[in-house]
Amino acid sequence: MKIIDTHAHVNTKEFDHDLDDTILRAKVNDVTDIIVIGMDEYHNQRALEIANQYEHLYATIGLHPGYVDEGTTEHIEPLLKHPKVVAIGECGLDLYWQQDNIELQKKVFIEQIELSIKYQLPLVIHTRNSFNEAYDCLKPYAGKVKGVFHCFSSHLNDAKKAIDLGFMIGIDGPITYKNAQDIKEIAQHIDLKHILVETDSPYLSPIPHRGKRNEPANTKEVVKKIAEIKGLSIDEVASITYENAKRLFHIGGNTK
Repeated sequence: MKIIDTHAHVNTKEFDHDLDDTILRAKVNDVTDIIVIGMDEYHNQRALEIANQYEHLYATIGLHPGYVDEGTTEHIEPLLKHPKVVAIGECGLDLYWQQDNIELQKKVFIEQIELSIKYQLPLVIHTRNSFNEAYDCLKPYAGKVKGVFHCFSSHLNDAKKAIDLGFMIGIDGPITYKNAQDIKEIAQHIDLKHILVETDSPYLSPIPHRGKRNEPANTKEVVKKIAEIKGLSIDEVASITYENAKRLFHIGGNTK
């Protein structure tokens, strides 16, 4: 069995003291590949350092909406030609933490959408309380962009809209939570070919690890829960989502 954690922030300080052990635990739990997600200039550079250090780790480069007041996208483009860079992000919009800078958030998001087209790289999109606004930013670029709506937190109809736009749905630890009905409904009704599995480490630990630091090894709990909801084997969910990730991010020699 092979699993790809398509969204892990192992480039944050929470992993500075035990990164090697974290990667080893992931492998023990069949998580063979990890995509390390950039957020700002420091974490983008750190993602590249880690991807260079480990053969089956990859990096994304982007400016998270939570950092738009502190930096610009100017540093992003020179990093996109690095062979371990597989996507642009984490980018998008966040109307949960801050709303008064929405126009700046949109401007920065659109800059990264246009970079994704220029470099033919997928987008890793953050949409907290902001799916409709992010969708409106993407709609003019329909047919030119692809990627994943990471940690999808809207409802089934929005998931279908995202898929129609050419995007994947990222599913994380909250699918294991008792009251997470929307994402369970999405997992039940959306074809597995549109789903990626991720952790968002060190955040959003799945049950039975809730309340502890999340890490890539726990991607297997997400796979197990999707398998349970869909009535499929764990191996089948792991295999299909693994191929989905290879295809989207052009890793493992798969560039189709």
